[in-house]
Amino acid sequence: MLNVQDRDVHQCDSGWVPVFVDQDKSISLMSIGFLLEKPDDAVVWRGPKKNALIKQFISDVAWGDLDFLIVDTPPGTSDEHITAVESLRLYRPLGAILVTTPQAVSVADVRRELTFCKKTGLKVIGIVENMSGFVCPHCSECTNVFSKGGGQELAQHAGVPFLGCVPLDHQLTRSLEEGRDFVQEFPKSSAFPALASITQHILSVASRSS
Repeated sequence: MLNVQDRDVHQCDSGWVPVFVDQDKSISLMSIGFLLEKPDDAVVWRGPKKNALIKQFISDVAWGDLDFLIVDTPPGTSDEHITAVESLRLYRPLGAILVTTPQAVSVADVRRELTFCKKTGLKVIGIVENMSGFVCPHCSECTNVFSKGGGQELAQHAGVPFLGCVPLDHQLTRSLEEGRDFVQEFPKSSAFPALASITQHILSVASRSS
């Protein structure tokens, strides 16, 4: 998504140097993908080894001064999620943003994530409903390809903020597939207002917590 798949990770006195996305070094990231010999290699590791790497990504990377550290995890409530939460606790994380799609099976998964956050003491910033309808690029009509409103109903039931709905958008997909800057290149996209509103909500939560 960030068009950095061929970059290498280097060492410095403070640990690993993250990969920088832009020339201004305003966005940096670390991924196990940078450590594989071949991009198609599978990471066949047991829990302890994966957990150790997660701790390294948090404490042994020369992140420098950050405005935000975003940890993107797969769905689930596995050992890796527990390790990430415990390793970040020292830094007082702002909270978790839970992403669901409208279908019942996805909402059920996120319901378990809510329970996980409650048990680990991780604040839930809010819930986002992704793939929330398809906006036709020709007539701008929105069609609910999947069911509708599952994310909002879950947020209301759990008593947490609902951050918004992000529609299926071919321009957003294109920017992710090609590693392009969505904000700069597609400001008229149907997904843009939703993403801007969600971002603004998160920033307001951060400003109140600082």
